[in-house]
Amino acid sequence: MAKLKKKNNQEPNLDTYTGLNTGFTSAIIGQRRYRILRLFFFKERTFFRLMVAFVILAAIFYPYPRIAMWVGFCFAAYSAIANDSIQTIGTFIASNDDQPWWKLWLYIGGIFVITVFVSWSLYDGDVSYQRLSSKGFSEAPTEFHFLQLAAPLILLIITRVKMPVSTTFLLLSAFSGSAEGIISVTQKSLMGYVISFIMATIVWLVLGKFVQRITSGKPNPIWRVAQWIISGGLWSVWVMQDAANIAVFLDRSLSIWSFVFFAGFIFFGLGLLFYLRGDKIQQIVREKSQVTDVRAASIIDLVYAAILYYFKVLSTVPISTTWVFLGLLGGRELAMQFSKHASTGRTAGQTISLVLRDVLFAFIGLAISIILAVLVNPNIQEELGDYFGY
Repeated sequence: MAKLKKKNNQEPNLDTYTGLNTGFTSAIIGQRRYRILRLFFFKERTFFRLMVAFVILAAIFYPYPRIAMWVGFCFAAYSAIANDSIQTIGTFIASNDDQPWWKLWLYIGGIFVITVFVSWSLYDGDVSYQRLSSKGFSEAPTEFHFLQLAAPLILLIITRVKMPVSTTFLLLSAFSGSAEGIISVTQKSLMGYVISFIMATIVWLVLGKFVQRITSGKPNPIWRVAQWIISGGLWSVWVMQDAANIAVFLDRSLSIWSFVFFAGFIFFGLGLLFYLRGDKIQQIVREKSQVTDVRAASIIDLVYAAILYYFKVLSTVPISTTWVFLGLLGGRELAMQFSKHASTGRTAGQTISLVLRDVLFAFIGLAISIILAVLVNPNIQEELGDYFGY
């Protein structure tokens, strides 16, 4: 009996599931990193099997444009929302852990449907609030490259390892008709990071004492109402900016039935996201200071919504809302670290390391996006060839 118990408690042979060769792999990356990698693949084996199935689907359907555009849309819809949930509804989920998931879903899902319906009605079937009318993105794709359909899957994998990368860069860059389109998005996004970082520093450093006073003690019930209103407004403004990342696969003017499928698929995708309480990427929000407090979450969302609305009015060029959000959280964390009126519970070195890690991941996403754009777009390849003289 003891032998049977010992046998049942043995660690499973992870090499069977991961396909990694123990001796060769551990020699290359080290024994400790190898064991971590092996355990990760074992825990996520169902997810990676699903990714393999999706890659096969992309390989089968990319030569057929009318089918490929909807396959790509389905991949992009959930991957974009799953990644970008940390920006808009991440603090909303974190500070409403005591609320039923379906109540949060119906509220946020309803706002999404109303927001895209307004754009569809006002702009002749365009659900992106004319973000796709800017140079480099105005023409709907008439044919697809395999990597264009695979881009959302790459985003899903990166999201799974909790890296906050830019959905805008990773998805839109694969469809940009010229390098100028990518450069415009990059410049606007960098400006967004700097402005949000400065705004956050001002709010939490200069106004630190005021923020501490209104977030001390037990919150008044009115804060819950205020947070739902602010979060709803933020979500609506975010959709105005980032719907382009999903709609880029589709016709620039959707018919009524195409719109119904577009809105319905994302609505139910949001339901799954709320059921999972934000899934893996939600940890990026939870590790930041005081985000589960409804008052702190409301202030973050209010500042973020104001910045996004400013960039919506500024121009129709798409912007990486991920970079804006990371700038906001980074500035806030540093301001709280050095403020007399707040505390992060970390050393200065730990806080700086946290901020720099998020920036590093964002740049990794940008590098992957540029590589995808070069591999997919012959026009960009020609422009690079002319620039470097080959």
